[in-house]
Amino acid sequence: MIRKRSLVRRTVAVAAAGAAVLVLAACGGDGDDGSSAAGHGGHNTTASSSASAPASQGQHNAADVAFAKGMIPHHRQAVEMADLAPERAQSAEVKKLAADIKKAQDPEIRTLSGWLASWGEKVPAEGATDHSLHGMDGMMTAEEMAELENASGKAFDTAFMKMMIKHHEGAVEMAETEQADGAYAPAKKMAAEIIASQSAEIEQMNKLLGDN
Repeated sequence: MIRKRSLVRRTVAVAAAGAAVLVLAACGGDGDDGSSAAGHGGHNTTASSSASAPASQGQHNAADVAFAKGMIPHHRQAVEMADLAPERAQSAEVKKLAADIKKAQDPEIRTLSGWLASWGEKVPAEGATDHSLHGMDGMMTAEEMAELENASGKAFDTAFMKMMIKHHEGAVEMAETEQADGAYAPAKKMAAEIIASQSAEIEQMNKLLGDN
């Protein structure tokens, strides 16, 4: 009987000691995990990042929305113009320029559309509405697009470059407005890239026109 009570007391003591160790480990673990999470992407950091993600994604303003909504149809028209070059252009330089324009602007259209969707904004519809901005920001009118479609050879090269210079100048102006008024860092970065690349292409096309 005495042995039995002694065994029970020992068992209780061992269990209590084990519980104390577990409590201490848990407390220590919380402290360690907190500091580790802060530096190595642990659970606490993930929760914090998730909480701050919407705020980070939401750091945009009306200028960013206007930039995306205006640049999407603008880029679409540039790609539409570039698609005419392989069959109609005579100059190898014009064909390469058109290919470069399409290669750069197609992915930007997808990026801009993704931003608008993430902001809860409507992405501009494709088709005729793309010409709704004609006369503004260098957009071609339906008549100008028809003229380009009906041209070929050297006449196409000249018309394409003259129209694309005007088109690029409009894009640069839109990008400069975004740089000045926008708040969304990725959009401002894209605007800077558009200014740099399209200004260089304007210079290239002016040189090609001068050489003709």
